[in-house]
Formats: sequence, structure tokens, C-alpha cells
Amino acid sequence: MSLVNRNMNAFLEELASNSPAPGGGSVAALAGALGSALTSMVCRLTVGKKKYAGAEEEMKSVLAMSEKLRTTFTRLIDTDTEAFNKVMEAYGLPKDNDDQKALRNAAIQEATKEAALVPLECMKHGIDALALALAVAQRGNLNSVSDAGVSALMIGAGIEAAALNVKINLTGIAETEFVEWKTPEVSSILKTGRDAVEEILAIVEEKISS
Repeated sequence: MSLVNRNMNAFLEELASNSPAPGGGSVAALAGALGSALTSMVCRLTVGKKKYAGAEEEMKSVLAMSEKLRTTFTRLIDTDTEAFNKVMEAYGLPKDNDDQKALRNAAIQEATKEAALVPLECMKHGIDALALALAVAQRGNLNSVSDAGVSALMIGAGIEAAALNVKINLTGIAETEFVEWKTPEVSSILKTGRDAVEEILAIVEEKISS
């Protein structure tokens, strides 16, 4: 059964089991989905309020984008687990002769690349999600500004968690060019994400204390 179709307790039980998947990559995607859901909530608590009429159209647009991202993150919860399972399947291929060993190694490399690319995709979507969290922190319902902050924290955590999953998979990839291409990309996204979270939290703190 798809992870996202289980109830919360069933998902947590599976996560806490001795099965290596779902693991950190799925949790990273879940964090992104939770953050996006909070952004959507702030939008919905802003739209229709006379006090925020000037931000109505923007919040409707942000809502549409955050809901799309929430769907994307939710899909990635399962996609990450599926990618990990493909790696395990590749390691389980026969290796009784040189031909089998070559095929097995090629399968492992391709599966490991995919296992690195899925959390990298999660990181990229996280940057988009933080831009939306920034919008609701700046112009959303003031009564929900703390939720905008939590949204940023969850999305930021998702980016950080996904980065760890990219990095650990990159260590298993023999293709130097691929690793050298993706490593700085991860670092760049991490910096962008951390800067965005810091900016959003500063706005939230200022609005809470004013």
C-alpha cells in the first residue's frame, strides 16, 4: 500500500520498524508537504478577509502554487522509498560470473543515481515552497504569522534532510563527473534555503513582537 494512503499511526509504525525504507528521504518529503499545507492554510485564512483585500489575488495565486507543491511533496514520499527499493533490488542481482557482476554493478549505479536525484528534486521544490512561505509571512493574515514561520521551518528541515540523502547516495556513485556536478548544486540549494528560512523567521519574529 502507498505510504501516503496509510493513516498516521500506520506510517509512523512503518517508519519506526527495522525496514530501512521509508526512511529519511520520505520524511524530508513529508516535511515539505507539511510546510506547504501550512502555507495553504494561511492563504485560506487571508482570502475573503476585508482587512487583507489588497493581498487577495496574490494569496489566491500562492494558494494554487502551494497546493500543487503539497501534491508534489506527497508524491515524493513514496517516490523516495521506491528509489531506495530499486537500489536494494540491484544489490540482490546475481554475481556468479563477470557478466553478471558487470550488469549488477551497472544496475546499482543507475539505481543509486536515481536515489540521489529524488531527494535533490525535493530540495529544489523546497526552495519554491519557501518563496511562498515568505509571501504569506509578509502579506498573509497576521493572526497566522506564526504558522508561516512553522511552514518555513518545516520546509527548511525538509531541504536539510533531503540534502543528507543526496550526499550519502553520492558516496556510492563511481561516476566522478556526476558527483562533481551535483555536489555544488546541493551546497548552493542549502545556502539558498537557509537564507530564506532566516529571512522568513525574522519577519515572523518582528510581526509577533510588534
